[in-house]
Amino acid sequence: QVQLVESGGGLVQPGGSLRLSCAASGSTFSINTMGWYRQAPGKERELVARVTKGGNTNYTDSVKGRFIISRDNGKNTLYLQMNSLHPEDTAVYYCNVRCFDFLDYWGRGTLVTVSS
Repeated sequence: QVQLVESGGGLVQPGGSLRLSCAASGSTFSINTMGWYRQAPGKERELVARVTKGGNTNYTDSVKGRFIISRDNGKNTLYLQMNSLHPEDTAVYYCNVRCFDFLDYWGRGTLVTVSS
């Protein structure tokens, strides 16, 4: 089992920046891909970005050039640097890991609100 705890959400003005963190614990040796998803009010959860254990990344089109995903395998921590935030980035952001046995684990989420 893997436990995930997100942090770093909050209220930020449009154009501002936030950095989310996700600390993994438990059977971290089994983690392959780590990613961030988000769910806005009234919408389905969507992939924001993910990174493999080898460092390959992919992003949803709406965040390309603004968000940067990274991971520190030694610290078992995932990050999401979010720049030039838009009101439409407002959502609950969830950390996700997919393990080598294809099991998925989720954090409880952290709320990001972009508003003036």
